[in-house]
Amino acid sequence: MSKLSGVFTGGAEAYGKFLEVFIDGHWWVVGDALENVGKTTKRLLVNAYPFIYGGSSSTGLRGSSPEVSGYAKPCKDIEKRFKD
Repeated sequence: MSKLSGVFTGGAEAYGKFLEVFIDGHWWVVGDALENVGKTTKRLLVNAYPFIYGGSSSTGLRGSSPEVSGYAKPCKDIEKRFKD
């Protein structure tokens, strides 16, 4: 019975370490989820109300087509793109 003297304290210590990791992991996951929700909400608000965040109302929800945005100009016909 002399070997059992630290069973309770050893078990309590192991349980405390497990609980610490368990709670810390859950806080990490919940924090990441809330951060992603906040970023997504901000992006949606910028798209819905661009004039609030410094943009003009004409630039909201313009689409991602290069021809519409003006950032890229096609230099080949579509058929030639696939033949190269």
